[in-house]
Amino acid sequence: MSNIAVTHAGSGLVHAEVTRRERVTPNMVRVTLGGEDLRRFEFRGFDQWFRLALPVTADADLARMPHTFGVGGYLTYLRIPKGKRPVVRNYTVRDFRGDELDIDFVAHGTDGVAGPWAARAEPGDRVAFIDQGCGWLGKPADSNLIVADESALPAALGILRDMPRDATGHAIIELFDERDRQEVDAPAGMTVHWLTRDGDPGAAALPALRELAFTGVPYAFAVGEQALAAGARRHLVKERGVPKELVTFSGYWGKGRAAA
Repeated sequence: MSNIAVTHAGSGLVHAEVTRRERVTPNMVRVTLGGEDLRRFEFRGFDQWFRLALPVTADADLARMPHTFGVGGYLTYLRIPKGKRPVVRNYTVRDFRGDELDIDFVAHGTDGVAGPWAARAEPGDRVAFIDQGCGWLGKPADSNLIVADESALPAALGILRDMPRDATGHAIIELFDERDRQEVDAPAGMTVHWLTRDGDPGAAALPALRELAFTGVPYAFAVGEQALAAGARRHLVKERGVPKELVTFSGYWGKGRAAA
């Protein structure tokens, strides 16, 4: 479930290649992309996300990928024969430096498709992506509230980096391994709560949210595992009286199926 609107950027399908790979924390791999085509990409910051096409088989055909991923584009994608069809997953821009784009992947073991791909990515490997905009709206409110898990860590850190320096509020970030913390460039008025869960997704973040005291009505952004995102939205709207239009949420993945 999600109420994040998709923006079809004018850049269309952007082709890139891996320039390097780095394991930044025990369970997070950063893949850096480069290439001339990146010049067409317009960086918006915050939690800017995209459809990433990965050629996980030797015969995968990136050239046949559609230039947008609306209904027509998706049908074009499905017409690519299965043996040649790239795998498409949604990811967030971790950083962009004009000629390089970083993507952080949760990669622990062989679960999923994108995580294992990232763990073995080599310079020269080809990918393609379609920019889909930002979910964070920064709506006027008394404060800001971010609730996220490890799959949404790039989104949370990007928002904290790019929000106004006079912003106030809280960010609750739940990890399954405390060693996956990263440095945070957050406004002084944003308090970041790092939590490590012992159990299902949301086991640490949702109780912390219920106990969190905030003044007035916040603009909230709840993303990550489906139960975490939906549980945060339900609590804020039904128990804390936050208007639905002030809660942006998205289930990036669901327990029982791979996040990547």
